[in-house]
Amino acid sequence: MKKVEVEIDGKLISLEAGDMARQAGGAVVVRQGDTMLLVTATMANQAREGIDFFPLTVDYREKTYAAGKIPGNFFRREARPGDIETLTCRLIDRPIRPLFPKAFKNETQIVALVISHDQTNPPDVNAITGASAALMISDIPFETPIAGARVSRVGSNLIFNPTYHDISNSDLNLVMAGTADGIVMVEAGAKEVSEEDMMEALEFGHEKIKMLIQIQTELRGLLGKEKLVVEPLQVDEELKDKIHKEAATKLNDAMQIPGKHERGNAIKQIREDFNAALSPEELEKKAGAIKEIFHDMERDIVRNLVLDKHYRVDGRGLADVRPISIQIGYLPRVHGSAVFTRGETQALVAATLGTSSDEQRIDSLEFRGTKPFFLHYNFPAFCTGEVKFLSGPGRREVGHGMLAERSLMPILPDKDKFPYTIRVVSEILESNGSSSMASVCGGSLALMDAGVPIKAPVAGIAMGMIKDGDRVAILSDILGSEDHLGDMDFKVTGTSNGINALQMDIKIDGLDRELMGKALEQAKAGRMHILNEMGKALQSPREEISKYAPRIITITIPKDKIRDVIGPGGKVIREIIDKTGVTIDIADDGVVSIASTDEGSAAKAVEFVENLVQEVEVGKIYLGKVKRIVDFGAFVEIFPGTDGLVHISQICDRRIKNVGDEVQEGDEIKVKVIDVDQQGRIKLSRKEALQKAVAAE
Repeated sequence: MKKVEVEIDGKLISLEAGDMARQAGGAVVVRQGDTMLLVTATMANQAREGIDFFPLTVDYREKTYAAGKIPGNFFRREARPGDIETLTCRLIDRPIRPLFPKAFKNETQIVALVISHDQTNPPDVNAITGASAALMISDIPFETPIAGARVSRVGSNLIFNPTYHDISNSDLNLVMAGTADGIVMVEAGAKEVSEEDMMEALEFGHEKIKMLIQIQTELRGLLGKEKLVVEPLQVDEELKDKIHKEAATKLNDAMQIPGKHERGNAIKQIREDFNAALSPEELEKKAGAIKEIFHDMERDIVRNLVLDKHYRVDGRGLADVRPISIQIGYLPRVHGSAVFTRGETQALVAATLGTSSDEQRIDSLEFRGTKPFFLHYNFPAFCTGEVKFLSGPGRREVGHGMLAERSLMPILPDKDKFPYTIRVVSEILESNGSSSMASVCGGSLALMDAGVPIKAPVAGIAMGMIKDGDRVAILSDILGSEDHLGDMDFKVTGTSNGINALQMDIKIDGLDRELMGKALEQAKAGRMHILNEMGKALQSPREEISKYAPRIITITIPKDKIRDVIGPGGKVIREIIDKTGVTIDIADDGVVSIASTDEGSAAKAVEFVENLVQEVEVGKIYLGKVKRIVDFGAFVEIFPGTDGLVHISQICDRRIKNVGDEVQEGDEIKVKVIDVDQQGRIKLSRKEALQKAVAAE
């Protein structure tokens, strides 16, 4: 076993290898505090034939035993990956995938298992470092080490790999990955952080990443295996020259057609025309090479148009945002809705208001509890004109949904001021670039349409970059083709005051400070333009929530009165619900939330609860109900669950022989509280109540 370690800002991070999972291609145990991960990297012996992609699989699993817990599900066994595990898989996959040789087609799998968790140090960011280290010491052709770092800011202090406590108190949660030369991946949530402060945090994190890369290099020197040699792809130069000669001019014209489908159909026709001139045998033999050459031609045309002529395939300038149209309140029975269309990307976004019983329940290694706000993103095949089987959300849908959720969370009102559970759903109806950013814009508008008193509107924009040597172009509001054929996908969301979320993936070696700063400033200008367009449709939240949304009234009762409202076996609270039709939630701190679409029913339920918990006041007159008559008086319920005795001498102002001569069971009578003894027994007087009424008259 070999071990390397580095101390960064008082945090000791170690990598161990050589004695665990020895049949894997590479296996590393990465540790910070008492949080440990076993990360393995393994490849198949032979390349997969007939594929035009790299078959990489990344799996991250959190084992509940790591924190001394047993799974809470019926089977008491870890089930399918949760959202946190899915998002961490993406964090590992995104920075690593572009660094493999283009010709490498062996199936490769990275597995990261959380095997010890101290409930203090998050494991996800160290999984990135562990995956790179496992690849580096293996025989897999991965030559450029990367590392992951998390940066938070508490006050004015930047913190490397913060604890959960630090993260909860910070206004920035930045996860990043990088090589020794630059940053390759960013995933951040923030509370209106400025572009300058974000740049400072990125530089701070990159300096720490360099230190983590150094110990990986050291570990490879101790245990590294000989790397598999991958022969570069051989290009059929004769075929390439033929395609260029016959199709280059036509393809150049087709690539400048503004419409996505019109452009796609024209390119498809050029390919079919070329293929039609080949014999079936030649076409079958060279189909893969033809596809690859056409793809490279498309890539070169798009990149050269941008770099040489500052011209984009849809005719826009580099910093131009596509035309925006917005419909507010499109869905009549939904609490809040918006249709946000930008160019050929369209999102139908709905906001639903619920009670605390609708909160999302989470049972993960790090957190067990509920979430009052969540956003779901759906990407059906028809939005790109395709036909696919409808299934549950994949990793992409979970990731895009979380990006939009992270963008909107900072502007939500405090729970005590707006006690609703909020669900936002984004249905992508059309997609040609940056549907997640359309979800952010549509989500902000849907929340305002629902009457949610958000702190400020939020907009998002996707940026791109094309770089060839010293020639560089930053693109605003990128198309799908510009994302696919360019070098960067850089999404920024925020208000007019600052950044709320950031996501970046790049396909080149790294991004330096100058380019990052330029991209952030150009993104800010685009964000301000989109916020202005959103303001034309809806400037501020509705003053009232939808008539179809539940009205929630909150009152606070003494904790020792909670049992009185619930009643034995829930009898009392069920009776209130049956009589009023409301929904009632009671928190442990005594906060009672009463929800109903009918304000009258909610008010009636509030009265029931207040009567149950009110304290008896000596000298106060109540309208009570006679519950039982005995020889020596009558028991009168002055409010639900509380009654007192009216002695026969206090029934009226004259002497009577029988209580029944004056009152009957079920009668409503006014009584005055004249005393409460040490045992809590209440003495009532009808006589004094009547005398006071006469005096008042």
